[in-house]
Amino acid sequence: MVFTSVNFILFFAAVIVLYFSAPLKWRWLVLLVASYFFYINIKPVFAILLAAVTASTYVFTRLMDQTRKESRKNVYKVINIILVLLPLFFFKYFAVINNSLIAGLQGWGIHWPLPEIELFLPVGISFYTFMAIGYTIDVFNEETPAEKHPGIVALFISFFPLILSGPIERAGNMLPQFRNPVNPDYDKVVKGLRFMLWGFFMKLVVADRIGIYVDAVYHNIPNHNGTTLLAAFFLYPFQVYADLGGYSLVAIGVAGILGIKVMDNFRRPFFAATMAEFWRRWHMSLITWLTDYVYTPISFALRQYKLWGIVYSLMITFMISGIWHAASLTFVAWGLLQGIYLSVEALTNKQRANMEKKYKLANRGWYIFLSCLITFILFGISQVFARSANLQDAFQVLGKIVTEPGALFIGAPSILIFSILGISMVMLKDFTDEYYPGRFLLFENRNKPVRVMAYSLVIVLILLIGVFDGGEFIYFQF
Repeated sequence: MVFTSVNFILFFAAVIVLYFSAPLKWRWLVLLVASYFFYINIKPVFAILLAAVTASTYVFTRLMDQTRKESRKNVYKVINIILVLLPLFFFKYFAVINNSLIAGLQGWGIHWPLPEIELFLPVGISFYTFMAIGYTIDVFNEETPAEKHPGIVALFISFFPLILSGPIERAGNMLPQFRNPVNPDYDKVVKGLRFMLWGFFMKLVVADRIGIYVDAVYHNIPNHNGTTLLAAFFLYPFQVYADLGGYSLVAIGVAGILGIKVMDNFRRPFFAATMAEFWRRWHMSLITWLTDYVYTPISFALRQYKLWGIVYSLMITFMISGIWHAASLTFVAWGLLQGIYLSVEALTNKQRANMEKKYKLANRGWYIFLSCLITFILFGISQVFARSANLQDAFQVLGKIVTEPGALFIGAPSILIFSILGISMVMLKDFTDEYYPGRFLLFENRNKPVRVMAYSLVIVLILLIGVFDGGEFIYFQF
């Protein structure tokens, strides 16, 4: 049951009725049952795994809360983190490691008696694992009190708008809202519906339409020239943005309609002038999680190395991020590139600031545009590795872009035309929100006819050119 399906719309409508009809003290139960029903409809057996992660997290956070001995609390924390990570490592990495060992042994003439293994990755496991670990660490650090109600903890880890692809929320934000539900609020409902509508537009009209072209190119790299691969190079970052950004908006909108505030996940990332700024705008729930629970502890431990300690911390953090995305060399390369980008910026930040001050570049339009373009291209290079099936394909794409110009592959002209139209609308909205906030409003215009026309246009575009068989969201595979 994906967000863009009719089944989800019917499911969510039923949840709204049941949720707001229930007494306040039982609304958590309505959401918990709805969340497990939602997850079971995807793959029933993995609900057992979800429940096991929840039970472990609840038990060990309560044990931490009940002891004052720091060493014992640390033991409980470590045990729970290991238990929570074990399923993720098993399903995501065991098959890759096992099959690599078999291939390596066969290369040395040693034949392993066991067959290669392929495991189905439980949907959402990377996201709810991070939420469980974050909650565990917060309780250990006494930043969040341990929740005594097991049902509230279960709801936090399984909350259906977030479980599949985030945002990766924090217990400190979510638990109080689950304990103290609110009654329907007209403004929140309208805002939530607006988020959902724009999220559906980003996913169905932009991401899935671009995906048709990008898939056609990447599935047949040897037969495409550099010009076509360059087009796919520029299109794919927009596809990922519209896909995960669209999912995030729908998730935020669904939660908002229920009166639950969820953190933003994207903030106009393609208007970032540096990679550091880009990562403060892109997949913000992931980067803040990595910053708080990975980068900060590592950089603190390496503080004696000063600036180079920051570099080492960045490299380690983004290598972990790459491995979190997928157990493949392509994502190791992706993480390595991100770490290099940010490390170079950290090492040259002072020189860059001096140059901007000396030549008064900070507010020059051309300089801002050029900086944003360079940032986009650097991110695009890393995304070639993220999209390619293997390192050989990734290097072939980059090599052909440089060495093999030619005629652009068009395919069905409507695909590129509608893709460009969708990108233009998304970027126009982001541009006005970035540089002219509060002006050129459509969805939030004070004039009701303008709002109605804007809603109607987006709905018509979704119905006319939306791709309703585009499949699941990209980040479901992570």
